[in-house]
Amino acid sequence: MQIKKYIPLALVYLLSFSGCSHNSITERKTDFTDSAGIVLTEKQAAQIFSLPIHCLEIEYPNKLGQVLGADTDLKSPKKLRPIFYGCFDWHSSVHGYWSIVELLQKYPQLDKEGEVRALLNKHITADNVAVEMAFFNDVNNMSFERTYGWAWLFKLQESLVRWDDGDAKIWKAHLQPLVDLLVMRYRTYLPKLVYPIRAGQHDNSAFSLSLSLDYARTVADTAFEADIVKHSQRLFGHDMECNLAYEPSGYDFLSPCLEEAYLMSKTLDSKAYSHWLKKFMPSLFNVDFSISPAVVKDRTDGKLVHLDGLNYSRAACLYGIAKAIPELDYLKKIADEHIDFSLPSLSAQDDYMGSHWLGTFALYALDHAH
Repeated sequence: MQIKKYIPLALVYLLSFSGCSHNSITERKTDFTDSAGIVLTEKQAAQIFSLPIHCLEIEYPNKLGQVLGADTDLKSPKKLRPIFYGCFDWHSSVHGYWSIVELLQKYPQLDKEGEVRALLNKHITADNVAVEMAFFNDVNNMSFERTYGWAWLFKLQESLVRWDDGDAKIWKAHLQPLVDLLVMRYRTYLPKLVYPIRAGQHDNSAFSLSLSLDYARTVADTAFEADIVKHSQRLFGHDMECNLAYEPSGYDFLSPCLEEAYLMSKTLDSKAYSHWLKKFMPSLFNVDFSISPAVVKDRTDGKLVHLDGLNYSRAACLYGIAKAIPELDYLKKIADEHIDFSLPSLSAQDDYMGSHWLGTFALYALDHAH
């Protein structure tokens, strides 16, 4: 089954969005609740769903990111990674699968003909996972995708665990050995990480810890959960006065301050978290707090378009922080504004440098909006 069979499906979804206005692409919770806020609609789901479907079997262009140990390591992406070879790089492919699995649970009608399910059955096999594991066990690539890609694999597995579906249970069982390997690597790595990585891109420690903690709690891996909580508090517990004035950098897609603040909301009880947050980001407690969405000047530039992703990830953090501390409910409006700003630009007709990954971050933000 080749990707060309999926392009018409994606185009059907996208044609319905041509000419969408800024207001039509986002809808408000006005019918069932008094509080305003963005929700994921079926139209948005169809649009986001089309993006990874379009690229899961697109092998090139591809950023391999590997370390070569010999001439024999020069192989095509599909031979190296027979599951996660599409969508430009390994981690984008992984979270593309997460987007598909999440949306199929909510909107099974998106795959009426079963073509997407057939694609996943073809890719996520025990044999293919064994090849993926062999790559991770290569002596030159033991830290490949540490820890960003690892965390997205855990997020995918978490979604499969929560899905009461026969195929999903098979996919989950096939992926479990690779997940277990990377959980072990993460637990070995954390005690060695003396200082957190505060970057606004893939290496950000707080973001991967946050995703990984969600997985550990969902599957009741108490040892992994305890490690994450312990080391999160060790790495971030004494931080103070994080200054948003220095954000964002030119091509961030994560906010160092907000990702840390959101992570800590998951590791502390409400009283302790409020005390910590007032020291770490006291500005959030000002009812006039504001932060403007990041502006993208060129969406064909693979780095500059990161800023659309920043708007989505900021929104997810703001929703999460407001949920942890209800008195900060006004942060939700700022989160809404960030999603509203970037969502109209989300399209497979946009440049591939954005379309191959931004759908995941839009979905991640929208999932946090309720």
